[in-house]
Amino acid sequence: MTGSASAQSGQAGQAAQQHRAVLAVEADPLPADRRPEPGPIAVLPEPEQTFVDAVHAGGGTVAELSDETRGLVWLTYRDAHGLADVLETHPQIGWVQLPYAGVDAFADVLAAEDRPGLLWTSAKGAYAQPVAEHALALTLALLRVLPKRVVARSWATEQEGRSLYGLRVVIVGAGGIALELIRLLEPFGADITIVRRSPEPVAGASSTVTADRLGDVLPDADVVVVAAALTGGTRHLFGAPEFAAMKDTAYLVNIARGGLVDSDALVTALADGTIAGAGIDVTDPEPLPDGHPLWDEPNCLITPHQADTPEMTAPLLAERIRLNVRAFLDDGGFVGVVDPAEGY
Repeated sequence: MTGSASAQSGQAGQAAQQHRAVLAVEADPLPADRRPEPGPIAVLPEPEQTFVDAVHAGGGTVAELSDETRGLVWLTYRDAHGLADVLETHPQIGWVQLPYAGVDAFADVLAAEDRPGLLWTSAKGAYAQPVAEHALALTLALLRVLPKRVVARSWATEQEGRSLYGLRVVIVGAGGIALELIRLLEPFGADITIVRRSPEPVAGASSTVTADRLGDVLPDADVVVVAAALTGGTRHLFGAPEFAAMKDTAYLVNIARGGLVDSDALVTALADGTIAGAGIDVTDPEPLPDGHPLWDEPNCLITPHQADTPEMTAPLLAERIRLNVRAFLDDGGFVGVVDPAEGY
């Protein structure tokens, strides 16, 4: 999801019928002593109507930012400093709803403003279905050699392409995207391994291993899908050692955050055939500059961070806002609570 979170109401209505949130952790009501004080809610930086309506649907009152403001819906990923300024000048705000599943753009604000009485929620799980769909699309495109086919100008005589059926897929992360991707992969009979912080098994996966064992499962993987949160501890989770551990017939798919992959190491791995190819919806840097070596890699399929478009995400964010406004005013059952210390 990029830029503003808005979409036209007609498009939003259509997308609302297509997608639902996929939660890795159920929303349990917070104890009474941890619930923020209810009150007027500001929708900033600009109060877009779709999300104002969502606040009203949850029973809340939208008002301009003032000393009476108790809740804040922040709609942009690009102005973390603006959010910091609002919180510094209005310390009475007790709940902030962020617009995306990942909160890495707000890492400094989360750290600086972390205090008792301030609750953060994100959209994690809200956009899992469209993003998982995109991960599957990239996977199929790579296996069927579509990056090569789409630029071909003559009939190929060499038989190329692989089936996804029965392949070994490693998914790094166990959030909503991973859970939805497991569901989408079920018809293909893929053998799925989940890599996560906890050893707790994940339904639908053949095995679950902790992150320190990533290197143990990479050598057998046919496809590796990166679906983890970007934190200080996961930056460049994939670099030269990880690519060297993969088979030269394996593919990497990244639909999470560009910073999880060392771009220079990926360029090298693609150029020398260490891995067969990559499908990436996110890059580091982002946007990926014209002339970057990744653009010239024939086995690299790049989409411009559009696994979820505003048309898809606006109704999903609106529903998340509605649910959390209701929690803010009533039962404390907030969805997508963020742990500032963990960074997601």
